[in-house]
Amino acid sequence: MFPEIPLAQQILLACKAKNIQHIVLSPGSRNAPLTIGFASDSFFSCYSIVDERCAGFFALGIAQQLRQPVAVVCTSGSALLNYYPAVSEAYYSHIPLIVISADRPISKIDIGDGQTIHQRNALSSHTAYNTNLSENECDSSYNEYLLNEALNTASIKSLPVHINAPFEEPLYKTINTPTVTFTNNNGVSNEPLLNNDFINQFIKNWIFPKKMVLIGVLPPNSIAQKWIDFLKNDPSVLVLTENTANLVEESFIDMIDTFLTPIEKRNLQELLQPDVLISVGGMVISKKIKEFLRKYPPKVHYYIDEHVGYDTFFSLTHHFKTDINTFLSKVTEELPPITFSYKEIWLSLYKEILKKRNNYLENIPFSDMKVYEAIFSHIPTPYHIQISNSAAIRYAQLFHSKAGWQIFCNRGTSGIDGSTSTAIGASIVQELPTLLITGDLSFFYNSNALWCNYIPKNFKIILINNSGGGIFRILPTDKETPFFETFQETVHNLTAKHLCAMFGFTYLSAENTEEISSLLESFFYKKETPCLLEIFTPRKLNDTVLKNYFNTLV
Repeated sequence: MFPEIPLAQQILLACKAKNIQHIVLSPGSRNAPLTIGFASDSFFSCYSIVDERCAGFFALGIAQQLRQPVAVVCTSGSALLNYYPAVSEAYYSHIPLIVISADRPISKIDIGDGQTIHQRNALSSHTAYNTNLSENECDSSYNEYLLNEALNTASIKSLPVHINAPFEEPLYKTINTPTVTFTNNNGVSNEPLLNNDFINQFIKNWIFPKKMVLIGVLPPNSIAQKWIDFLKNDPSVLVLTENTANLVEESFIDMIDTFLTPIEKRNLQELLQPDVLISVGGMVISKKIKEFLRKYPPKVHYYIDEHVGYDTFFSLTHHFKTDINTFLSKVTEELPPITFSYKEIWLSLYKEILKKRNNYLENIPFSDMKVYEAIFSHIPTPYHIQISNSAAIRYAQLFHSKAGWQIFCNRGTSGIDGSTSTAIGASIVQELPTLLITGDLSFFYNSNALWCNYIPKNFKIILINNSGGGIFRILPTDKETPFFETFQETVHNLTAKHLCAMFGFTYLSAENTEEISSLLESFFYKKETPCLLEIFTPRKLNDTVLKNYFNTLV
């Protein structure tokens, strides 16, 4: 069954030709021709998500895991604007999200007609391609060109695009056979050329004795073992990672803030200052490494990534627009051997720091930090882990990852707005069971995410509820001002218990270390229904425990 409207047919045929199978639909009348067409064709996997903000992040989670374009489809009016948080996250995380918005014909805009806004180019600041299709059947060939351009851009650039489609009533009529065709043009994906001058200079600069490799967000298994071995066996290379790099190697420093704190206190920054900095992957979470490398910049900074080349430290020399495996395979045979033990000096200090860290953790009271220690010691392997932003992802950087974990976080814009929806979307295309670790503000802000019929039975949430925005107690701010608790920390007494009852989650709760340890033993193996463990922590103690942690490392 096809919609009678030719433009709607053309969009359906275009998505099918481009093998875009996952379609997230939100209810509405103006997008009914598309909804009817997508839902009637078994080629497509369709999902109904009522809240467009949740729908955007749900689709983003699917695309994040598949690394393939996923479409979201909405009706006209303000519905489209609710996609914007997810679109901006997709833009900075390089996730191919395809926004298809139904619109009124242009003649109905700004005349007082209902459910109309300026939809044309509404997302243009955070999309790689915007197109406004024509409702006139005589423009079919031009629409075909625009659809090819939009969908090819999403695939080739791995970025979000926006397709705005005006439909005139009647909207619900159907036919058995399409009246239009679609000719697929896949476009040309040009392999970026590596500049030989910069490659030669990179090889010359390898003679510098102090080289730091900083690895940001990467999907699992992004770096081949051959090149991991190359990096770990070079004594002049110090590798810093975060758990969102999905790379576990004991000779790499994996807790950057824990490592840098004593270096700052002992005034060792100039000794650590690298000659050469090599950035790999996406966003870096650590504020300390950003502050350090801005104050003690490298002589040269190379960024190696297919998409991004951020000048985060204001010292970027060149962006090699390729993946790290391709790059190292091209240059390693030309690199001179270096014997300076830059790495061993700092690994030796790191081992000392970790001893102090472990001693401190053994004696801390029940708090956020104690909870994260328990969580990270109990998560099985293998496991797919999604972590919300703000305090959750920052606490996560204070603990080791395990081989077999896959860790994701919406670090493109670092917002708290869609972490739960992203995790649920990711879970439906993941073979591994999924755990979301989240703070209370992020969870309640995105609670509509649970209004979803597709949540797997093995989906888990651990909610750390410290009754407010705990990160604001950690930040350098005056907590004694009369407005702090109301307008920054946003203190509350909410609990997830009733949400779990409404949405069919098994609900568990804990308020001390003993209860957590007991519950976590069985929590990961409950398979009857999705399960949420809410852990209540002391709001006014958490920041003290964390600050004392860093003071103890010196």
